Amino acid sequence: MNGELDMVGRVCLVTGATDGHGRAVAAQLARRGADVVLLGRNPEKCRRVQSEITAELAATGSGGKGPDILLCDLASREEIDRAAREYLASGRPLHVLVNNAGLVTLRRQESADGHELGFAVNYLAMFQLTLRLLPRMLESLPARIINVSSDTYKIARLDLEDLPLRSYSAAKSYGRSKLAIVYFTIELARRLEAGGLAQGITVNAVDPGPVASNIGANNPGLLYRLVGPLIKHLFPSADRAARTAIMLATDPKIATRTGGYYRSLRLREDPLDFDAELSRRLWQISAELTGADL
Repeated sequence: MNGELDMVGRVCLVTGATDGHGRAVAAQLARRGADVVLLGRNPEKCRRVQSEITAELAATGSGGKGPDILLCDLASREEIDRAAREYLASGRPLHVLVNNAGLVTLRRQESADGHELGFAVNYLAMFQLTLRLLPRMLESLPARIINVSSDTYKIARLDLEDLPLRSYSAAKSYGRSKLAIVYFTIELARRLEAGGLAQGITVNAVDPGPVASNIGANNPGLLYRLVGPLIKHLFPSADRAARTAIMLATDPKIATRTGGYYRSLRLREDPLDFDAELSRRLWQISAELTGADL
């Protein structure tokens, strides 16, 4: 397409690719000719989306191939390492990594490793998977990492002394995980540059905004049944919400832009009051909790 990189032959891995924004990103990349890998936890959902996208490609005559599947439970450190080893052992290059997977839980839950579930799946899994796959991306240059965050980070607080989040609320859990993602994006970009590894690889964060198909996905209660259809009518479709992530994956003008935060197709200047010491400590703790490092 005009104004976009030629995605034919470029391998793109999308996490959380069976619903909403992640599915839309995966489908649009496939339509542009990319070799897409769907990373998800549920085999049945992954196969369904695989079949749907393959059928869509055949119907539109886009010429793209159907996606592949990489199964992984992002709530498990062991599972993430297994999935990363499986991918690396395949010998495939990796040109684009879209860290899209995320969840919101109304009550406090823990991951397989005993961490607060929202922080584990939304942030720690992203940290671990990215660093495990980074060597392959550095062998596959040019490459791009796209981390899905949210403007909810702006009202969040990152207390590294309270990672268990003893006083739990869904908003606190979600917001702090999205704040951690912004810090990770900026810190990874800084470390790649400091290590002389930044040439040819970029890492940016994106807020897709509210996605109509995701509204109520984790809260199918009475309130949602009453107001959900109206909310879905007001919010953009997943395909529309995916435009910014697709821009980050395909726009040649962004080939050298790194450490940024994007929303509505635009770079948002100074996304946060960056605290270098907090960022360093968050990285250190994340490396200890996941066993992954640069």
